[in-house]
Amino acid sequence: MFTENPCLVRHCRNNALSTFDEQGNLTTEKSYCLDHIPDPGKIKQTIYEYIQSHEKIVGLCASGMIFQDIDFSNKQFYGCNFHKCTFINIHSENFYTHMCIFDFAVFNDCSFIKSNSMFSSFAGSTFSHTLFTSSDLIQDNFNGIKAFQSSFDDSDLFNSRFIMAELVDTSMQNCNLKHTLFYNSKRTNVSFKTSNTREALFDLKGSALSEGEKIPTTNFDNTEDGGGL
Repeated sequence: MFTENPCLVRHCRNNALSTFDEQGNLTTEKSYCLDHIPDPGKIKQTIYEYIQSHEKIVGLCASGMIFQDIDFSNKQFYGCNFHKCTFINIHSENFYTHMCIFDFAVFNDCSFIKSNSMFSSFAGSTFSHTLFTSSDLIQDNFNGIKAFQSSFDDSDLFNSRFIMAELVDTSMQNCNLKHTLFYNSKRTNVSFKTSNTREALFDLKGSALSEGEKIPTTNFDNTEDGGGL
């Protein structure tokens, strides 16, 4: 479902933006990335309009674009590429992604409440004041992310990965953490209250809590609570 289309400029390693036919449908033609496309304003507007006019979006590449004050509620994305995109003030519910790429994206003041994300990658992304409350984030890749004052509360994080992640003032209360990986992550003021932390893996030996080792957290009550789901 997900295919990479490199920029036509020789030696450019960026992904080419999606192309459209005269009827506004996605095509598989070769194209340029946002840095090299002849008319970036036109293609950005075309992509914005395509997203707004479709509920189900398959194979879209919008790598490097900025999305601000746009409602993604009830949108379904399959095999789409949002590599190095910036999302600002996005407030959406029931946002669905399947096998999508958000690597090295930036999320500022966003909320994706009651969203559903499966087999998607957010590796290396930065989250600031971003909410994934009451969401299903199943088998997603959050490796190397930086999350500041963000929330994953009441979410299902089954088999997702936060390896090498940096979590600051971020909450994961009442979450399903079964098989969730936190290897070599840095956590400051992270709350796991009522989450099943004994099912998570914090080091290569297994769950730190199950072996009696405390997870370094501060300023939250019962942040080391191993009960829950």
